[in-house]
Amino acid sequence: MSNDSQGSVKGEAAMTLSPSGSASSQAPPLSPSTPKPQELPDELVQAGWSKCWSKRENRPYYFNRFTNQSLWEVPVLGQHDVISDPLGLNAAPAEGGDSNLGNGQRKRRVSEEQGAGPNSFKRPKVEPTTPISPSTPGIKPWSSAPEDKQSQSATPTTPSPAPAPYRPAVIYWDLDVQTNAVIRERPPANHLPPHPEIELQRAQLVTKLRQHYHELCYQREGIDPPRESFNRWLLERKVIDKGLDPLLPSDCDPVISPSMFREVMNDIPIRLSRIKYKEEARKLLFKYAEAAKKMIDSRNASPESRKVVKWNAEDTMSWLRRDHSASKEDYMDRLEHLRQQCGPHVAAVAKDSVEGICSKIFHISAEYSRRLRHAHLGLLQDRPAEPAVAPPPEQQRLVYCYPVRLLLPSAPPSPPQPRVELHFENEAACLRFRGEMVKVNRGHFSKLELLYRYSCIDDPRFEKFLSRVWCLLKRYQAMFGGGVNEGSGLQGALPVSVFEALNRQFGVSFECFASPLNCYFKQFCSAFPDIDGFFGSRGPFLSFCPVSGSFEANPPFSEELMDAMVTHFEDLLQRSNEPLSFMVFVPEWRDPVTPALSRMEASRFLRHQLNVPAYEHEYRSGSQHLCKREDMYYKAVHGTAVLFLQNDAGFSKWAPTPERLAELMAAYRASSSRASSLSSPGPAPVATGDRDSASKTAERTQSEESPGSHDNNNNNNNNNNSSSSSSSSSSSPRDKMSAV
Repeated sequence: MSNDSQGSVKGEAAMTLSPSGSASSQAPPLSPSTPKPQELPDELVQAGWSKCWSKRENRPYYFNRFTNQSLWEVPVLGQHDVISDPLGLNAAPAEGGDSNLGNGQRKRRVSEEQGAGPNSFKRPKVEPTTPISPSTPGIKPWSSAPEDKQSQSATPTTPSPAPAPYRPAVIYWDLDVQTNAVIRERPPANHLPPHPEIELQRAQLVTKLRQHYHELCYQREGIDPPRESFNRWLLERKVIDKGLDPLLPSDCDPVISPSMFREVMNDIPIRLSRIKYKEEARKLLFKYAEAAKKMIDSRNASPESRKVVKWNAEDTMSWLRRDHSASKEDYMDRLEHLRQQCGPHVAAVAKDSVEGICSKIFHISAEYSRRLRHAHLGLLQDRPAEPAVAPPPEQQRLVYCYPVRLLLPSAPPSPPQPRVELHFENEAACLRFRGEMVKVNRGHFSKLELLYRYSCIDDPRFEKFLSRVWCLLKRYQAMFGGGVNEGSGLQGALPVSVFEALNRQFGVSFECFASPLNCYFKQFCSAFPDIDGFFGSRGPFLSFCPVSGSFEANPPFSEELMDAMVTHFEDLLQRSNEPLSFMVFVPEWRDPVTPALSRMEASRFLRHQLNVPAYEHEYRSGSQHLCKREDMYYKAVHGTAVLFLQNDAGFSKWAPTPERLAELMAAYRASSSRASSLSSPGPAPVATGDRDSASKTAERTQSEESPGSHDNNNNNNNNNNSSSSSSSSSSSPRDKMSAV
């Protein structure tokens, strides 16, 4: 059928050439006896239209599989559906007085009828200021269909004005800010080009790996896996992973993840929850004593461990039966005492089992990674052997930073990109491949179009745009999971007004940890250079080495990732004599303090520090490309530390003066007052074994008294991330108890 057309290249090849070699604007008409239907434009096929043949009427007709609408005439992009919208209220405005014509009876637009001249074989250039959304009627974004070329007349007419592109009501980015980040020129990256088939397999294997993790935790330890611990495991593994898969770790040392091991151990023998009432504290104490006794009886524990745990558990149960007038504080004190007595013995008998869980998950991941690599290379079987990446020369010229380029070109002989279908449902753009649909709101879809136009150099006709957007959305969906609010805290961002103040006052033009979906600037570092590079990514930050510039760093709240980030900061600031500045936003975890925060506070490059109390600042949701406007902002449930790390030249140029800090505070207050009417209660409550609850309440008073408390606006986004990533990140029994 016509919906299996091969795109614009085939459409252009269908044009006939005159003897002089120029493209003829008129193709010979089909014979009436030839029932072969003519190809449809790609934008009509993406909107659901296909050309069919009526045996009864012996002529072609057009059918839309999304709306079940049938037309005898060629459908016009943007016309209304008479079934769902009989009055045409949502239809694009008719042109040239055609409003009285019925559906399917409108005249062709003047822009479609005007001649393109005898040498119109090449498409006219589209200005980058006009988004090329296929939802815009009259704009042919990615391909030129044969019908458009054959219907052009040689007689010039007055062109009609171009339809206005889709413009979102609220903009959460500024892609016009030019970068001040300077790097040394670098060779292309040695990554395989993305492909929807491989991305679909990767998403399925990651889902299976999550299921394995859940089953192992339940079968071996009788617990559900800690909330989002798998996501933090992926982040922590990619810090040290030397494997070739962009998502699944396959070459890590050590094999046992400290992050996963710590979080699972914190939930043994039971997961502690937040306590509000006395009865909840009493019930939790009883469950802990019962679970500890049961666990020590069923494991290969030493006689001394059995004796200590059983005696303390039985003593606690006896006390619960005897004393019914205890207060909530009495129950919590008793629970803390029980955990101190039994915790080391319980951890000792569970250690080998939990290490087995971590090891098995890693080895399954490595096997999946090898399987994906083999399948990906199978798609590239006609491609020559992968060239080795030559070591960069010792002296490279300095250039402004630019997006990642792939060493292996995505042009032929790479396999053709399969068709990805696009349609719009209200304010969402829906992309479907092999029955798997991903969504993004229309505002962020237009943002991806602009980023692609600015950054992609191998696809000027946007023929691979939809397949790459589908791969991008599927990759991040696989990484952060599909649960409600899952992963949103790991992708949070600062409010727009704060970004504006950072750019205006401190020259910030680059984000060290972002993605094409949540970035504010068009220059940023992200996790997946193989797919994000087409949308402006400069690659992973830990392999990004700027010489000068002003940067904002708001990392996902993984302790291992933040520690590696500080090491990279220190190395960059030590080596560069050019102005270099990093504004870092991290959670203010103090019980115990994280290594990253303590190292930055002791750094010789620290110029200023702000401490923003919990619940007094906000952040932008990590699922901003999907959520509603009223759910865009969340109150931060953690205190946030904002640290200015600068070398001498950077401090001279972007010093955190009181005036600049006051301007930053004013910008944050504006964002806070604006979001007060829009903000939702925040992400789903996280489990306690983390740093996220009552332990932060004690720090809140201390933060309010700090001299830097006027700078709340900086920290809004970091606290957001901490709300979800904090869920199992404490590293000692004392942390877990403080949350209770």
